[in-house]
Amino acid sequence: MGKILAFLIWPVGLAVIFGVAALLARQARVRPAGPGRGARLPWLKDGPVPPTADGTSGVWEAVRQAGLFLLIIVAGVALVFAVMALLGQLVRHGGPSVDKPFYHWVVTHRIHQWKGLMHSLTKMGNTWSTRMAVLSAAVCLAVTWRRYRWLPAFAFLVLSLVQRYLTHGIHLVAHRVGPPGFLHGTYPSGGSGRTVVFFGLIAYFLWREFSGRRVTAIWAGAAVAALAFNEGYSRVYLGMHWSTDVLSGWFYGILLLALFILATRVVMGPARGPEKPVGEDPAVVRSAGNSVPQPVGPAQPARAPATSPPRSAAASPPGQRPVMDGPQ
Repeated sequence: MGKILAFLIWPVGLAVIFGVAALLARQARVRPAGPGRGARLPWLKDGPVPPTADGTSGVWEAVRQAGLFLLIIVAGVALVFAVMALLGQLVRHGGPSVDKPFYHWVVTHRIHQWKGLMHSLTKMGNTWSTRMAVLSAAVCLAVTWRRYRWLPAFAFLVLSLVQRYLTHGIHLVAHRVGPPGFLHGTYPSGGSGRTVVFFGLIAYFLWREFSGRRVTAIWAGAAVAALAFNEGYSRVYLGMHWSTDVLSGWFYGILLLALFILATRVVMGPARGPEKPVGEDPAVVRSAGNSVPQPVGPAQPARAPATSPPRSAAASPPGQRPVMDGPQ
């Protein structure tokens, strides 16, 4: 029975993720769209794009925007490091009471065939797997983006360096002995964090360029959450990480992903949704005084005003003047 429960965690977790996504997507379809964040937060409005021959930013403008991007990342990295270092102390002292019983339960209830499959699936969060995914995405986005074509490759490069050295710094200040066979550098789970931040940033770049719809964002987030859950589950099932290391890795990846999304929005502005026809835009209808458009048909010929027919003179016998109506 325990082996079945340990196995069922995986499909049940994925079912919960996509079930919640389906509910959120259903609500998003019936909910009217409000004002964008660019209207509520002026500093998140669309960034300026100097007119050039190919429609992309000029060299000096790109340098200035890259400097702004790096400034936001540096400030955010310092904050993320402080948060993760503090969380590491809490995990080191409070985690073993939860981690060790759960680890022993999972190890004693493994299924051999399922363990072999997890060995293959957990490679998705390895360093080289994420690097190849990022490299492919950077090339594709550089070709398909209509503006700021330098930004995806630049962001992925900065993220690769930040994730590597920031994680190493966290290991130094919050070193934690891992499970048997994986004793060094287990907090936070690197595979879980990489899956969230790298695949999440790829999904965000694709979404903001080719969709911008709220429903698409929900399903893209669900896909990334499913990949991250699979990575975390496989690491725990194989005994590579403590369970709190995986939870911390997810949180760490979310912090980095939020930081890079914020920096992208400051440089580029919020994502633009699909354009609507003027007749279907509620704002246009409201600005017209809530008037209901009337159907326009083919032009009708103008009608002459109705007049009473002239009253003719009454018939008179021959030799007599006709009797006329009215005053004489």
